[in-house]
Formats: sequence, structure tokens, C-alpha cells
Amino acid sequence: MGKDVLATACDRSRYRRKVQRCLDTMEMMLADGTIPERPQRIGLELELNLIDDVHRPSMTNTEVLETLDDPSFTTELGRHNLELNVPPRKLSGDSLTELDFELRNYLTDADAKASATGAGLALIGILPTLTEEHFEAKWLTSNSRYSVLNDQIFAARGERTLLSMAGPPLPGRRPERLRCHAETILPEAACTSAQLHLQVSPDQFAAYWNAAQCLAGVQLAIGANSPFLLGKALWHETRIPLFLQSTDTRPEELKNQGVRPRVWFGERWITSIFDLFEENVHYFPGLLAETDDEDPIDALESGNAPKLTELRLHNGTVWRWNRPIYDVVNGVPHLRVENRVLPGGPTVVDVVANAAFFYGAQRALADADRPVWSQMSFQAAEDNLFQGARQGMDAELYWPGVGWSPPDELVLRVLLPLAYDGLAAAGVSTQAADRYLGVIEQRCLARRTGSSWQRGRVDRLERDGLDRENALRAMLIEYLGLMHGGDPVHEWPLA
Repeated sequence: MGKDVLATACDRSRYRRKVQRCLDTMEMMLADGTIPERPQRIGLELELNLIDDVHRPSMTNTEVLETLDDPSFTTELGRHNLELNVPPRKLSGDSLTELDFELRNYLTDADAKASATGAGLALIGILPTLTEEHFEAKWLTSNSRYSVLNDQIFAARGERTLLSMAGPPLPGRRPERLRCHAETILPEAACTSAQLHLQVSPDQFAAYWNAAQCLAGVQLAIGANSPFLLGKALWHETRIPLFLQSTDTRPEELKNQGVRPRVWFGERWITSIFDLFEENVHYFPGLLAETDDEDPIDALESGNAPKLTELRLHNGTVWRWNRPIYDVVNGVPHLRVENRVLPGGPTVVDVVANAAFFYGAQRALADADRPVWSQMSFQAAEDNLFQGARQGMDAELYWPGVGWSPPDELVLRVLLPLAYDGLAAAGVSTQAADRYLGVIEQRCLARRTGSSWQRGRVDRLERDGLDRENALRAMLIEYLGLMHGGDPVHEWPLA
């Protein structure tokens, strides 16, 4: 998805045939064992906001990237976004500590170099100083991929984007509601994420994907960091409804018919990665209908790893919260689970702690003799996702053998011990597990996330007399200072 896509008319019939041929090729590869088993490896994509000297979005990603001159950083949809791709590594030993160290170095160096262009970095789920003017078409990153994607989504929907959501109120207040329209898909650029990758073998994929689906609601509840959008206090993790609405290709009539959205949790537990790619092809028309000259079956029969270009490009325009990935590196194909539910921030140590919890709990659930998804309806897992995103630590989540539980209690009583077991099984050092899972434990004991801290600070600033715009800016200034300080969010003061 990182490549430029030529904004020219394509033969959609040829594209559809190529996608189906790629799907047939993948089925053959899974059946004959062409995709080899490899040691599990983890990776991280971290999306970042650029801000100017008055803490508004800085539309300078091209200039900042030129200054950084580092291929680890790439563009994203909006001109105020960057993406950092951290090199993959095995999940073992002190790899989490090394990830923490590398992330700090990347971000410290990038922030210092960005300052030469008048910009700074903000590690946060949604930048609270965004306004509707930042959703104008001129702020799309200059890359033909993004303009084609924007045009195709709007052509499919045939009408403006409606953003409509309401969330839990600030203490002693009424719920706030956002309702506005956008002429582009740039509201998606407001959503900045921490995307966790895990490379797994074909026979492991279904168990690890199902486990990730079970964990999604818990991840959001204890990791929320996106409570404000366009001046409104909305969901604890407002990225979830915002991403769905900003990329929705369905007009109201298709929603009423039950047509599936492209931002999708899914609808069933799976037995193979093929289930997910098959659903994508059957349910979703192509948005970026570009083809290449490779015949994937010919490539496979010649002993080469097929690129499956059309299938991969199509997969990149179906935004599952846990996305299947097929990739080829140095001529060798592999599969990954891409976990996309988490926001960026609040600090590097919080990001690494969220990763440690996810990878550890995911492995323990995937290795269990009796899978938790065999005891839990798929609908319950999806309901957990939306409850965790909307209510944060105040959610009530369902878990087999426990029933309904606040997320902090569920983590402390059930999932944190599983995460320790999973990290131990992966060979992660006790010191690293204690360090990062200890952050999750203290966050749950304090019941403080990035979202609850942001909401608490804005509430107090407004009670001290500031209006919403100035309270959000003052909160963001404090947030950035604490973000750079590096202490985990559960230690951040509210006073």
C-alpha cells in the first residue's frame, strides 16, 4: 500500500480476474506448503502527528521527510502525518527492551530534525487541535494513491461523509454530540495508530487471529487515547467510529440492506487465513484497480514466490481491525497478523507495554488446549470492541468463565497472568516481562489511560474558567511535556 498508484482508468474486469487468480494461487500455496514455517517475528508501525509552534497541525510532512532522510519514516494520508516503520525482530530475550530503546531514539532524533522545519511530533490517537478546515482536499498528501482512494470512496458512496457520534459525558455534564459533513476522506487522517505485526506460520494463523479478535475490546478499554474530535468529548477511543465513518463506501440505502462496511471487525471465527482473503474478494469491490504483468500461478509453478500484487492491494483497502497480511521478503513469502486497534501514545513505554500485553496474551490464548473463542460468540467479541472503545475503563466486557467484568478487573485477574505465560513461552526475559506488564498492571490499578487523563485535564481546566478551545490547547501542551518526559500515563498528575 505504500507505493504510488497511477490515477488512470483501469480495466476492472481484468483486475477482478487477476484478484481471483491471486486468490486461487494463495489457496494452492496453503495446500502444498509453499509458505514456509519461520520463527515468529514482531513489527511495529507507529503513526505520528506533526504540530506547529501553536500546537495546531503542521502540514509539512514532505519537508520533514526530506529533513529526516530516513526510509524508516514514510508519508500517510494527511500532510500532518508521518509513519514510522520499526525493523522487525524476534519476540524473545530483551527484544521488548530493545524496541523501547530504538523507538525513543527514532522519535527523539526525528523531533529534533523536524524542529528545523518549524514542526514537532505528537504521539496521540487524535490531535485535539484539529478543526474542520484540516479536512479540505488541499491537505491530502501529494501521492496519487491517496487522491485515487479519496475519489473512489466518494464515487462509491455518491455523497459527502457524515460524521455522527456521541460519547460518555464529562463528569456532571450532558453527553456531547458531533454531527458534521466532510468533502474528503481526510477525517481518516485524524486517526493515528500503533499497529502491531506478528509473523506466524500458516497453520498457526487462524488461532492467532481469533485470539487477537478476542483481545481487541480489552486492548481498547485499557489503551484508549483518543477522546476529543473537533472540540467534542466523544468516545474514549474515537478513532473506532471515526475510521468507520470516514472510509465508508455505503450510502444509507446500502447500510439498510446490511452491506458490510470496509472498516470491519468480521463476522465469524476462522480456520485459515484463506477465509479472510476469500471474504474480502467476495464482499468488497476494488478501489485501486491496478494490475501488473505477473501471472501468479506461472510464478508459483516456476518456483518463485508470487507477489500477489492485486490481492495485496485489495486487502489494503479493507480495513479489518485485525488484518491478514501476505508479504514476500528476500524472495520468501510469509504471513502476518496486523493488529490495528490501538492508538498512538501516550508515551513510548506505554506503546511497548501495550505490545507486550497483546503479544503475551495472544500467544497464551492461541496455545490454550480449549480455545477461548470456542466458548464465546463472535458477536460478543465485536460488542466488546465497541464497548471498550466507547467507555474505556468504565466498560463492561464479556469473557468466558468470568461473565461481565470491568476491563481492569478482567486484566488483573485473568489476562495479565496469561500475558506473563505467553511471553515466557516466547522466551522473553523475566526482567522485560516484569517491566512492561508491570506498566499494564499499574495502569489498571490506577484506572488511568491516555483518554481518561485527557478528559480529566480538560474538565478541570474548564472548571477553572477556560473555554473548550483553550482548554484543549492547554491540555495538549501539558500532554506533550509529559510525553517527552517519558513516564507512563498512569503516573501522570491530574492536578
